[in-house]
Amino acid sequence: MSQRLETGFDPRVEGRDVIVTSVDAAIDWVRKNSCWPMPMGLACCAIELMAAGASRFDIARFGSEVMRFSPRQSDLMIVAGTCVYKMAGVVKRVWDQMPNPKWCIAMGACASSGGMYRSYAVVQGVDHFLPVDVYISGCPPRPEALLEGLMAIQRKIAHEKAVVNMKKGDGPGISAPISGPIIVRGEYAPKLRG
Repeated sequence: MSQRLETGFDPRVEGRDVIVTSVDAAIDWVRKNSCWPMPMGLACCAIELMAAGASRFDIARFGSEVMRFSPRQSDLMIVAGTCVYKMAGVVKRVWDQMPNPKWCIAMGACASSGGMYRSYAVVQGVDHFLPVDVYISGCPPRPEALLEGLMAIQRKIAHEKAVVNMKKGDGPGISAPISGPIIVRGEYAPKLRG
């Protein structure tokens, strides 16, 4: 009769649940799959932002269904619509209250460049006072364009070096400056056959 020796590690049981990765990759995976948007619906683009959260487009597939209206609980600001100078100070104050790391999407032609409003009252792009990471074109952009912009933010987050910059104490956790903003073109209208 042979005796069975018990060990602390049984590879048939415990060996299947082991994941080996770097701390950077784990932190980036958590951050990219849990972006909590701060919706700044300033004009008509906010309707498309709301539609992206509805069941047809379902922004929850990307981990961003938790629309937070408190800046201290969000890390992604979506500026949707025309920003006038009177509102720019409020948007900047909300941005400053958001904790690092944080990202920004300018949704629509008005948030990106002032749109059709060449007026003394309209800010000609929120990048005059916010660091915009992704620009989404369109007037108004479709919810699919917003989802593509969200995926672009997720790709950007996935390439960050979080631990290195946490040790340095630098801001958002980006190791090297990104070569420029990401521009999403809103070409999602159905094509008509001629």
